[in-house]
Parts: sequence; C-alpha cells; structure tokens
Amino acid sequence: MITIYTDGSSRGNPGLGGWGAVVFHDGNNQNTRDKKQWVTEIGGREERTTNNKMELRAVIEALKFLTAYFLLPTTITIHTDSKYVMVGITEWIHNWQKKGWKTAGKKPVFNQDLWQELLSAVEGKNIEWKYIEGHAGHKLNERADEIATSFADDIKPVLYDGPEDKYK
Repeated sequence: MITIYTDGSSRGNPGLGGWGAVVFHDGNNQNTRDKKQWVTEIGGREERTTNNKMELRAVIEALKFLTAYFLLPTTITIHTDSKYVMVGITEWIHNWQKKGWKTAGKKPVFNQDLWQELLSAVEGKNIEWKYIEGHAGHKLNERADEIATSFADDIKPVLYDGPEDKYK
C-alpha cells in the first residue's frame, strides 16, 4: 500500500507557487535489500500560478513519481486538503468530459490541462481519496504544506528520502 500527502501553495493568485508531497511506499526500488517502509518527499516550484494549480500539480507529480519508480497496481491512498482536487477528480470531471470540458454554466473548465493530466495519471490505478482539513495540526499535511510554501518562497527545503523508522 502507498500513502501520499499533498499540498499546494501560491504567493498571490496568480503568483509564485510551490507544491509538495510526502510519499510512503515500500523501499523495493530504493536499492535496499530489506522490505522497510520508505518515505520520499518531493516538491517543486512554478513562477506564475495559482493555489488550485499547485494543489493539482502536487497530486500529479506524486503519481508520476510512483509510475516512474514502482510497479503498480497497488492501493494508493491520497490525502489532500483540497476539496477542489478531491471532488473535482471523483465527481465533477465526469460531467466536464461529457460536456466537452464545459462547466454546468457552459463555461470552459479552469485548469483543463491539469485536470486532463491528472485524469491520465490516475488511469488504471486503485486510488482512495481522503480529505484532510488544512492547517489543523495533521503532521504529514503540515509537512507537505511546509515543502510547498518553501518552494513558493524560493527556499529549497531539505527533502527526506529514506526509511520510515528514521523519518521525523
């Protein structure tokens, strides 16, 4: 089983932005001989973006990381503090597709390119989506936020990649 915590941040709307993810996975592809649970933190930055774009980007990049390094399928649980992302990918997206990427109000869907990228990234994967309230003291959500805001502030955080039992 793989567990992911994601968050996005922007300084302005649009403005400088960052995304972050904390990924818990087995260490099989980390050149380890044991089967320890592994933690990999990832993140990135964009110059002119929005918070919603960074929330989407965090999930997309976490799934890309998994696809690049791990054999799937396995169950993936994604924790996000963005109802926009969670409801968008589990409910809204189906109607957007049927309506030619138009909203119920017949307007173009914002961030259609990212929604299409996310749709491609989730294809064929067994994903359970869980909403976490942001800034409510959940340690792993707070860490994803710290990574995202650091990148948004143009500060490269130290990202952890190692066994879970040594993760602080």
